[in-house]
Amino acid sequence: MFEHLKEQPADKILALMEAFKADPRDNKIDLGVGVYKDADGNTPIMAAIKQAEKQLWEAETTKSYTGLAGDPGFADAMVSLILGEAVPRDTVAAAATPGGTGAVRQAFDLVRMANPKARIFVSDPTWPNHLSILKHMGIETVAYRYFDNETRAVDFDGMMADLAQVTGDDVVLLHGCCHNPTGANLNLSQWREVVALLNDKGALPMIDIAYQGFGDGLEEDAAGVRLVASETPECLIAASCSKNFGIYRERTGLLMAVARDADGRKLNQGTLNYLNRQNYSFPPDHGARLVTMVLSDAELRASWQAELEEMRTGMLALREQLATELQRLSGSDRFGFLAQHRGMFSRLGATPEQVARMREDHGVYMVGDSRLNIAGLNRNSVPILAEAIVKTGI
Repeated sequence: MFEHLKEQPADKILALMEAFKADPRDNKIDLGVGVYKDADGNTPIMAAIKQAEKQLWEAETTKSYTGLAGDPGFADAMVSLILGEAVPRDTVAAAATPGGTGAVRQAFDLVRMANPKARIFVSDPTWPNHLSILKHMGIETVAYRYFDNETRAVDFDGMMADLAQVTGDDVVLLHGCCHNPTGANLNLSQWREVVALLNDKGALPMIDIAYQGFGDGLEEDAAGVRLVASETPECLIAASCSKNFGIYRERTGLLMAVARDADGRKLNQGTLNYLNRQNYSFPPDHGARLVTMVLSDAELRASWQAELEEMRTGMLALREQLATELQRLSGSDRFGFLAQHRGMFSRLGATPEQVARMREDHGVYMVGDSRLNIAGLNRNSVPILAEAIVKTGI
């Protein structure tokens, strides 16, 4: 039987990681993998998480299963963090998932169950795994314009023109904040226009929020999500705890389905429970338990928020430094967009050939679409990257 299997394409980011490891140069820079790193190139365990783990080790008395949707306390804590008071809690169904990717996959499954003919409108560009999962599932996708390669900003006119083609059978996938891979975000006024269009067309919004707290702050980064949830009849929200809690390997995520009312919530909750049962039965709990403890304890939460703010402002400082250095070297302000983007990523707008030259000539590793991970830099590597960008003629 297995002889009928076909070779699957290699993951480009994982291949890039291997190439970076094999590169003997001392001044090489890894800007490819989407993982937060500190100035020393490490992905640290946040202090509040470490403290919560110690407390959990002392207090935990069982490793028995949680419910099909995970621990209710985790859902309550995350719904509060992301949605605040935007919608009544009794309209939100929620299920824990293995990471944000698991939440995205479960959301697509939910859509397919609700309407097998649904199309998913996806930003061009988007996180590659969105498209990979949708292709694997056989769900039709439609690209909408999002990023202007000339201005390196959101192509909002193009986006709205493309979204005008949606129907009541369609789903529009949006990034909650810190757009991956571009770093270019909608402002609140633009979010309002998107909401008005979706309501006019009757399309279902789905939001992937993986970087809350990495952009303009915890509350600010949730503003678009809260607007959508409060102003549309229904929506889906896939959330990840990997980045803002630093628990990548614990695979901690949550899928939320916001309904019109409590009756709709009951139906959605039963469906989410069912989907979890079909895919992995009970979701992992360790990371979810830690997040719940951090968000529920005033001292741990204060520690977490302070460290998260240090991470956020550190990335902003690197953006400012890189934009300033590029202006100095190039004599042009064309790289000012780097200081305007938010989150871990920016898209330089370089060609694949230029990206290859950056790697070959300067040891700078980034994804072929010229996405660079700002968190892969430090104050010493910024001048090296800026010089490589200018010498490559980007």
